Amino acid sequence: MPYRLLMYSRTTSCPFVSVAKRVLTRHGVPYEEIFIDQDAEARARVVAWTGFQSVPTLVVAEEDSLLPVDALSELAPGASPRGIDRGPMITEPSSIELEHFLTRHGFITDARRTG
Repeated sequence: MPYRLLMYSRTTSCPFVSVAKRVLTRHGVPYEEIFIDQDAEARARVVAWTGFQSVPTLVVAEEDSLLPVDALSELAPGASPRGIDRGPMITEPSSIELEHFLTRHGFITDARRTG
């Protein structure tokens, strides 16, 4: 697979991060976790992308990049990014939303989906 999955997260407990980690673990999807509460540049990226410090924000990136592989679908100003598939990014997804996103990007196959 030419791409990698990044999960912008934080070190403190978050139910959406817990959901994402369960889905990724269940499907054996490798990912790199970047903590926005420890990395000011990462926090600024997430705020620029989502309008909030929304975690998890999952990004399909090139192997040597921290940025999405393609342009993002726009959000209306002030709109919640929760669960919206924006192309190479999804923020605060449900289990089913994340499985659809991972399937579309080739990280899991339909046969391995549970939702």
